[in-house]
Amino acid sequence: MAIQVPNPLQVIVKKLPKPLRNKYLLSIAVFASVLILFDKHDLLTQWKLRGSVKRLEHDKAYYEERIEQAKLDQDNINNNKEQFAREKYHMHKSNEDVFIIQEK
Repeated sequence: MAIQVPNPLQVIVKKLPKPLRNKYLLSIAVFASVLILFDKHDLLTQWKLRGSVKRLEHDKAYYEERIEQAKLDQDNINNNKEQFAREKYHMHKSNEDVFIIQEK
């Protein structure tokens, strides 16, 4: 009779714990790892996209605030053109002096 030499792969597989030898659990683990690591929409890509969305929302809030300030300035210009020009751009008539007082 011939001596049978066991397949080295089978020896390794038999040393694994029982849950790791389950083909269904193994296939689910492989499928999940492919989705998490190698897919078009993997975790790293989603993390970067979430960061860019947060940055864009911050920019949106900033520009909405700037728009509101511009609208207030426009209303101020329409109501008091001379006062706005004097305060904002330090304009004055030819025969008067302007003193700028800055608050600390």
